[in-house]
Amino acid sequence: MTLRIYDTRVGKKIPFEPLVPGKVGIYSCGITVYDRCHVGHARMMVAFDVIVRHLRGSGYAVHFVRNVTDVDDKIIKKAQAEGRSPADVARHYTELMDADLRALDVRPADSEPRATEHIAEVIEIIERLEKRGLAYAAGGDVYFAVTGFARYGQLSGQSIDDLRSGARIEIDEQKKSPLDFALWKAAKPGEPAWPSPWGPGRPGWHIECSAMAHRYLGEPFDIHGGGADLIFPHHENEIAQSEGAFGDGHFARHWLHSGMINLGADKMSKSLGNVVAIRDVGETHDLEALRLHLIGVHYRSPLAFTVTREANGSARYPEIDEAEGRLAYFYRTLERLAAAPGEDDGGPVVSPADRTLAAFREAMDDDFNTAAAVGHLYEAFVLANKLLDEPQAAAKDVRRRTLVRLRRDLAKCGETLGIFQREPAAFLTAYRGRLCVRRGIDAAAVETRILERAAARAAKDFARADQIRKDLQTSGVELMDTPAGTTWRVV
Repeated sequence: MTLRIYDTRVGKKIPFEPLVPGKVGIYSCGITVYDRCHVGHARMMVAFDVIVRHLRGSGYAVHFVRNVTDVDDKIIKKAQAEGRSPADVARHYTELMDADLRALDVRPADSEPRATEHIAEVIEIIERLEKRGLAYAAGGDVYFAVTGFARYGQLSGQSIDDLRSGARIEIDEQKKSPLDFALWKAAKPGEPAWPSPWGPGRPGWHIECSAMAHRYLGEPFDIHGGGADLIFPHHENEIAQSEGAFGDGHFARHWLHSGMINLGADKMSKSLGNVVAIRDVGETHDLEALRLHLIGVHYRSPLAFTVTREANGSARYPEIDEAEGRLAYFYRTLERLAAAPGEDDGGPVVSPADRTLAAFREAMDDDFNTAAAVGHLYEAFVLANKLLDEPQAAAKDVRRRTLVRLRRDLAKCGETLGIFQREPAAFLTAYRGRLCVRRGIDAAAVETRILERAAARAAKDFARADQIRKDLQTSGVELMDTPAGTTWRVV
């Protein structure tokens, strides 16, 4: 199946053909580092991490660029509130962002440029726009003249006339039109500033991405992406700036946008004050469960996220509870598969194990449909458990071959999705510990009871051994006897 992508600009799925065969240049808008990253950020970051992983897994040589906005009004405001420099604020929250992304297994981009490192490129583009009559200086600021760019609104599907009717100019602005936006902002006392032909100042938000995309990917490049909330005005303005400076078609060929997260009836956003920080979720859950929840829905679709409160006021995240349980099922199965002997000699296997990789790739080639891809993996896990539980379900050689095939293919698919890449025992032990805390189970006491049961069995007091098992089961603990000894889990 040929890779098909949903291009926001054309409003439909189209076959993907890179500019240079075998190579893909992709730019994704990153984070403005003035606060902790939230779950909405995670949605966008994970979506494009999976997209890049699949492109690479499909044989493309990918150059992935994800910027960091480290100078911005919000950073300056946060610095003033905290009594430190904007550079310190940006550095601090960049470090927190990097830690959050590592915890989510979001891989570093090939290029991770900072806005403050590309002032020269910003100035160069603004000068080009001035020469083309698309930018004008006013009191130390420089604005983009929107009405001079006839294609404005092509991404968001809005016309200049409609936009103009709903816009207004603030009292302290010197714009010629309410639609015009800042390319360069004149310096104010105490704010970071750089020299420019228009006086000291700093870039506007939109121009940063145009400059960094041009610097690292050139004009044009294959894919530009970000969250759906960036379509207008940010990405619309990027197109106007870049195509205004370099010519029609000299920016991104395709546009991909991830859907928003809904917290109750509202989208999750800092402007609404209803965000949940990634690291808050990580305090009570394994963030791989958050990642699984994020990819469980197609990247363009809205995603539900719920926060409830315990009697003591602590936060609970029902969808992440559920996702963590699904992960435990995956890891328990993988642990059992790892212990299954045999090798795959290419012979016949039990269906649908012969289609796991093909079905997975077909789903991913359909606009990176992770929801369908995860569904195919469930089928493979169900088959694996059936064969593990019922040795007579297939001929001995076919069964062994199938289990090995499943183990290999599930690991490969998981690598693309960024899930179940750890040692199963490490996840399962940590998960059991979290469940014990949530349900008030004393893990040390459980271990003591297991030793008591082992002693009862050794003394052939099977009635006592059975009673201990029943007592533990009543408290939410299930015992599992294996050749290596007795293990347990919270159910």
